[in-house]
Amino acid sequence: MTRLHVSVTVPDIAQATRFYAAMFGAEPTVERPGYAKWMLDDPRVNFVATEGRDADAQGVAHLGIQADDADELSTLYSRFDAADADVYEEGKTECCYARSEKSWVKDPAGMAWEAFLTSEVIDHFGEGPVTAAPPAEVEASERRLPGCC
Repeated sequence: MTRLHVSVTVPDIAQATRFYAAMFGAEPTVERPGYAKWMLDDPRVNFVATEGRDADAQGVAHLGIQADDADELSTLYSRFDAADADVYEEGKTECCYARSEKSWVKDPAGMAWEAFLTSEVIDHFGEGPVTAAPPAEVEASERRLPGCC
């Protein structure tokens, strides 16, 4: 079963962690400096808050759908292909304290959506792709879509 992913950028991670822990009735599953993640079953969502100091960058950073296995990820990739949008296949990544495989699209309003499968929680934030650089034809501004989780 897939899981909705919501990533928000907040001005103060401690304040946001207190607020969301109370709102969800649960402590974060993963806490790191400037980062908190809740893997909730009710509602079934992977909710992330990442601290950011730029007021213009606060709010919803991106949305996504997290797969539970490789078959679900393949289905999500097919849906992205069918959505009539440019797909950026990021591939294997280390990002947001996790090792994942992911691809991205932007909806007609410009909101970034990711489809991903996480294989492991790691101790560092990560910087994105781990196998190869993005293709040269992808503009630098499109290589890193807003946030990652």
